[in-house]
Amino acid sequence: MRPNIVSEAGLQTRVGQWWDNIPFFTSAVVIVCGVIYLVCLLVGYDSFYEICFLPEALVSHLQVYRIYTSIIFHGSLLHVLFNMLALVPLGSELERIMGSIRLLYLIILLATSNAIFHLIIALVVAHNPFHTDQYLMNECAIGFSGILFSMIVIETSLSGVQSRSVFGLFNVPAKWYAFILLVAFQLLMSNVSLLGHLCGILSGFAYTYGLFNFLIPGPSFYSAIESSSWLASCVRRPKFILCSGGNTSAYIPTFSGQTSPSSGLFSGNIWRNLSSWMPQRETAAQSTQDDVRFPGRGRTLGSGQNTVVNSDSNLQARLLDNSSPNNPSDIAAAGAGQRLSNERRSPVNNVVAAGAGGPPLAEMQQVSIASEEQIQKLVSMGFERTQVEVAIAAADGDLNVAVEILMSQQD
Repeated sequence: MRPNIVSEAGLQTRVGQWWDNIPFFTSAVVIVCGVIYLVCLLVGYDSFYEICFLPEALVSHLQVYRIYTSIIFHGSLLHVLFNMLALVPLGSELERIMGSIRLLYLIILLATSNAIFHLIIALVVAHNPFHTDQYLMNECAIGFSGILFSMIVIETSLSGVQSRSVFGLFNVPAKWYAFILLVAFQLLMSNVSLLGHLCGILSGFAYTYGLFNFLIPGPSFYSAIESSSWLASCVRRPKFILCSGGNTSAYIPTFSGQTSPSSGLFSGNIWRNLSSWMPQRETAAQSTQDDVRFPGRGRTLGSGQNTVVNSDSNLQARLLDNSSPNNPSDIAAAGAGQRLSNERRSPVNNVVAAGAGGPPLAEMQQVSIASEEQIQKLVSMGFERTQVEVAIAAADGDLNVAVEILMSQQD
């Protein structure tokens, strides 16, 4: 009898599977931060005072480079290891939604805004008329954790969940999740920058509420970068995700924990994140469909579902291409097509028939149209309200799917 291949998979195989599921830019950040720490360790470099974010040096000597060098250097092995393990699920999910170049721009924007908030608070504390304190001006902060706190806020907002789990121990309201983590890390760990993490949370909320919209370029900006010759070798890599939501190799990597509503490292049981290292047995039907992926969900589409998926995507494309929001037949067809997809009905004729003789528009709106709060979340990210309403209706109220639809329809 043939031995169980899955049970014989070694650590190298499990690590390889885990690494292959991480998108391009997220894995690049992990490599850069890891290599920098190893080089510092090998050469004995520990003068972090020269590269950390130091408000006093920024004000007196205009050392702006500290804003960006501080996020890629780490002080210890546990520091870099914990930050990178937290980055993998958060960065992977955001990169699949936004694209690799857009996530790069977002991290630069968050690093800059974190530094501005940090500097303003330090200056206010040091020079206020009531009680002055120079401690924050001379605090040296390094590490990627400030960006991670911003990502936690953004990912929580996009997920649309009402509560999140803290270390798998207890649930807290989603809007307080980042602040609970802030307090928990401050109590459990020593030598942690409270202000650095707090500024990350502030930047995350500023982004989700649309305060940075005037700083976010349009799709043509990202498309121009992706089409440039100096980036061609990166774009051709299988794990690179285009900002339009597509992939040049028709393969978008998936993360095993992505189907859960809370995919951050600190959400739910930590074992669920480590379980992505474990290989899974594939059936014959699954192995023939490995290259057909649904972005953002991680589902492998069966051979009997292709016609429904194609018809459903065509309905979504027609909805988003139509700028008029007052088209009852199209909205009804999209809602009916979505229900047929969920019920796994393969004949395309049923979708057409449902669109022709579907229920009234008022009844469809009760099922598909999202709440005003969901609409505002996506509008604050820079999408047009009309397209947001139609995309959410086509996604049957799922914000993650709606974002992917909007991204895929941008030029």
